[in-house]
Amino acid sequence: MDRYIDIQVLPDPEFSQPQLMSALFSKLHRALAELKRTDIGLSFPKVHSKGLGDRLRLHGSEVVLNQLMALDWLKGMRDHSDVEPVRSVPEAVQYRVVRRVQSDSSPERLRNRLTRRKGLTEAQALEQIPAHTPEKLLSLPFVSLRSQSTGQSFKLFIEHGALIAQPQPGDFSAYGLSAQATIPWF
Repeated sequence: MDRYIDIQVLPDPEFSQPQLMSALFSKLHRALAELKRTDIGLSFPKVHSKGLGDRLRLHGSEVVLNQLMALDWLKGMRDHSDVEPVRSVPEAVQYRVVRRVQSDSSPERLRNRLTRRKGLTEAQALEQIPAHTPEKLLSLPFVSLRSQSTGQSFKLFIEHGALIAQPQPGDFSAYGLSAQATIPWF
């Protein structure tokens, strides 16, 4: 991961920054899935407690990043974003994991999972997870996506892990996220 590309979401009077970032992320996800690469990671260098910020950073080798950009996956986002060229990662950096965090927020979803996976009846699942069970809400920043397979909207929560001194190897998902692989942080 010696190279990176920064993509800034530009202000727009018709769309909010989170809407544009979600659209950008969705297009990136489709491109990464098409490439079937596990060596492209991403981060949000301007992440803060209330959101992901206006910048998405792609991490990888120069060859892989150029291969991704050759797909023209930014079609429809060009007027809403500023794409910088491939650049070298600075020398003195730290590293961090950027990963997806899934919420078990809905008691109904948890009960449905119990009936599917454990073969429980709806009454048994309701007994294990009562209707008055409070929802667990995440306070992490997220992008809003729509599932290609089910058509349902969902929030993909993203956590930027603690800074560490040494990079950790691993694979990245079609979201550009990983539970163990690090990206350079600068």
